[in-house]
Amino acid sequence: MATTGELLREGADRLRTAGSVSARLDAELLLGCAVGVERTTIVANHDAPVGPEAAARYEAFIERRAAGEPVAYIRGIKEFFGIVFLVDPRALIPRPETEALVEAAEAEVMRRLTSEARPTGSPPIRIADVGTGSGAIAIALVASLRRKRAHREVHIIATDVSTDALDLARLNSVSQAVADEVRFVEADLLPPVVVDPFAIVLANLPYVRSDAMAGLPVATSFEPALALDGGRDGLEVMARLLARLPDVLTADGVALLEIGADQGLAIVDLVTRTLPGWGCTVQPDLAGLPRVARVVRGTPA
Repeated sequence: MATTGELLREGADRLRTAGSVSARLDAELLLGCAVGVERTTIVANHDAPVGPEAAARYEAFIERRAAGEPVAYIRGIKEFFGIVFLVDPRALIPRPETEALVEAAEAEVMRRLTSEARPTGSPPIRIADVGTGSGAIAIALVASLRRKRAHREVHIIATDVSTDALDLARLNSVSQAVADEVRFVEADLLPPVVVDPFAIVLANLPYVRSDAMAGLPVATSFEPALALDGGRDGLEVMARLLARLPDVLTADGVALLEIGADQGLAIVDLVTRTLPGWGCTVQPDLAGLPRVARVVRGTPA
């Protein structure tokens, strides 16, 4: 019977040969999944025997990973903002850099809730999460606000054009016990008619240039192209959302949009051309790269 240490060495070697840049970590995560324990348990018990069924599952996982399939899809889960989300090819895998968007959204909500200008008994802050995918942004935001006992102060609508993605998002909302806190709506960006405008619009829309799609890591080929391809300049979907903002944002509303690390100047220019008189500032992520565009009417606060 093979030990965890032996299987890890063999699996990591196979993945390294296949071109994985995180071969050892991938092998540890996949062996943990096959055995049914956390990665830390695998790392701490290299001499532990692994039964034949678990070893066979692990070998199948390794072959799938060697073919390029993302570890998150093989495991069926992905950690994001301290929460474990269900993931599969119906939606994009949540990225660590997107946590900057959740942090910006939380800060905006708390700023509004603690503002002296907010009267007691005000209605909940209306928020739209556009292109929700797996639901990661909306659900992470609600979970974080819940820890601050502020989740009852917001009303979140999460939209997506993909029925399959919305099904996955609903599953995640149930698994995180926030199904009553987020309303999921099938729509191309936003419903055609928005009667009650939003104070905050969040969006992690496709922003990869079409001509760059072929050069992405092979793992991304397993993800829905609809969630990645942002058109000729990478900002075509974003431009359509910007055009809707005058009609869907409150007078003091704000849109927080995730952008690519090379799109800081481009998004400011796009806002200037699309929304004359509006302002746009770009906030960096933890790596110091442009990540969240903040769009408001008039001069940004």
